[in-house]
Amino acid sequence: MKRRMDLNADLGEGCAFDAELMSVVTSCNIACGGHAGDVASMRTALRLAKDHDVAAGAHPSFPDRENFGRTQSPLQGGELEAHLSEQVAELKDLAAELDIRLSHLKPHGALYNMAAKDAGLAESIVSVLRALIPDAALFGPPNSHLEAVAEEHGISFIAEGFADRAYEQDGSLRDRIAPGAVIHDANLQTRQALQIAIEGEVDTYDRARITLPVQTLCVHGDTPGAFAAAKAIRQSLEQNGIQLCPPNA
Repeated sequence: MKRRMDLNADLGEGCAFDAELMSVVTSCNIACGGHAGDVASMRTALRLAKDHDVAAGAHPSFPDRENFGRTQSPLQGGELEAHLSEQVAELKDLAAELDIRLSHLKPHGALYNMAAKDAGLAESIVSVLRALIPDAALFGPPNSHLEAVAEEHGISFIAEGFADRAYEQDGSLRDRIAPGAVIHDANLQTRQALQIAIEGEVDTYDRARITLPVQTLCVHGDTPGAFAAAKAIRQSLEQNGIQLCPPNA
């Protein structure tokens, strides 16, 4: 039986290659206004997903367009949930107009990284998911609070790895302000994607090796050369006997 892997990208963020990426990935995470995106971009991304038979998910964030959602925020509890609910509800309504089911939710940027280590933030994200798209899965890092809280509430959890980001020894992503945090070389991205998909491990920035069991791999749409890298990653995965398909397909 072939091994299976999802290949996802964060899209609808105003980058130039969304249409091309949509022809390569098997699922996408659509920005819904918190860090990027508006009604027009959401509708365009949803239509592209439908045309390419790509699983569409919500990609909410802290309300932080100025910093692209990549700055830590003190928001939590009901205030955070209200912001996230507004984002997800708007995308959900647009998806319903196009007869598209939102298959998953993936928090963005600082929210993603903080919620991985903060049970309260993870609870808020899962609360929004349960209220608005209860049949959807949650994307997040393996062995994180996001995984633990999702499982506690009976939510399907899809563990995610990154082809274009460096890792620390604790399994967290290297801070984007640190040297070497983003992997720009398509060959290095492909090598890391294969290592994660085939071996369930990844070499960290300081050359340690850690376990990283995942079901989906991400390529960021705003990383330069994202389309060429995603295309090479998909080709290499398939050449190594890995079937590309959406999670739970």
